[in-house]
Amino acid sequence: MKKYQTLLVISLVCLFSSCVQKAYKKTIVIKLTVHHIKGIKTVGIRGNGDPLSWDKDFPLQTVVKDSLYTLTSTVITGYKFAEIKFAVNGEFELKDKPNRRLVFSDTDTTNYNAVFDVNQ
Repeated sequence: MKKYQTLLVISLVCLFSSCVQKAYKKTIVIKLTVHHIKGIKTVGIRGNGDPLSWDKDFPLQTVVKDSLYTLTSTVITGYKFAEIKFAVNGEFELKDKPNRRLVFSDTDTTNYNAVFDVNQ
């Protein structure tokens, strides 16, 4: 009986370990241009996948106030893309429109340029 339990445990470990998706270290560089909005207090990104969340903004840094914002982040992911939307002063862009799709490059660094509320 002990032999069968050991064999079962080994089989389960092999089965579950083969289902693990390979993860990659990716650096993401995002540049966001914002037009026609003055007095911006916060600019962020929301989405799926750590460190992003749909519940709160992950902040972008100001390069040119009321115009250009950037984010550089390194993540470990097994996914090929992330769904995202930008937010200015806590308000989502592209209301009632599909999310943006940030597709990770095959290389280590992904560059993503966007214009707020314009889906390219």
